[in-house]
Amino acid sequence: MPTPTLGTTQILDRAGARRSDDAWLSTQRTGEASRFMILVDLKPVIAPGPERTTSEIRWLSTREVQALALPVDDALFLGLDTDGRAHFAISITDHLARATPGAVQYFRPAVDLRTLAMQGALTSEDQSLAGQARALGQWHENARCCGKCGSATRLKDGGWRRKCWACGTEWFPRTDPVVIMLVTDGDRCILAHEHRYVANMYSTLAGFIEHGEDIEHAVRREVGEETGIRVGKVEYHASQPWPFPHSLMIGCIAHAETTDLQVDTTELADARWFSREEVRAMLESRHPDGLTAPGRHAIANILLRHFVGES
Repeated sequence: MPTPTLGTTQILDRAGARRSDDAWLSTQRTGEASRFMILVDLKPVIAPGPERTTSEIRWLSTREVQALALPVDDALFLGLDTDGRAHFAISITDHLARATPGAVQYFRPAVDLRTLAMQGALTSEDQSLAGQARALGQWHENARCCGKCGSATRLKDGGWRRKCWACGTEWFPRTDPVVIMLVTDGDRCILAHEHRYVANMYSTLAGFIEHGEDIEHAVRREVGEETGIRVGKVEYHASQPWPFPHSLMIGCIAHAETTDLQVDTTELADARWFSREEVRAMLESRHPDGLTAPGRHAIANILLRHFVGES
């Protein structure tokens, strides 16, 4: 089965048992071998390949980040490679990037991760690390104040915890579980066009899991609400971290017990049944009506390729 990207490739030891040791982390932040990924407004800085068809993360050395006076104390610990080198991410604003003297060569180009994924410009390993860094960086942007008392929180454990200085409440990076499901009656599947999609693109249904729900109930509820279809058996297929901002996509196959579509047009612009041949044509960009499907960066693509027998 093909492997979704954007966070599934585990290439670093996250050293969960050591990152709460402030002295150890301080040593890693200043170690000569340590490497730093820079995020500018949550966009990773990359180094384009010679033909500009591929790219890789631009890693800075400890000396480089110190010379640029970057906020190393707030660096987010990503993990250790097999050689024991520590990898960090430093998230800065575009304003700071532009105001840092002589830093243009270090902070450009910074490219949106979704764009890089759609273009297939990064290796799966680099996509994984950039996705991890982006999700963690955005959580920190949204967790600067305590949700209990409103006071400021402070970064702990290399970015894997925040603690309120006033009431002591601890906060941890969040992950939002999302069900994404291919609904099928055996020979056909339901694909939908959301209002926010680019023209002519259709994808599988998806929705957030609500409190008190299991995966199966969330699949049945979301499908019923958006299309009026009653779902019976639900099968787990694959999952994908999705750092926009910090979701876990849980891919399922949902077996329809009814076929009459009643589309909720407040949620969807359109939804319809598609045959396997139509789906195959969409994946190969040869549908007669110009309809397309999500690219290989998305788990929806994995579900659709499974449906047409490619996995």
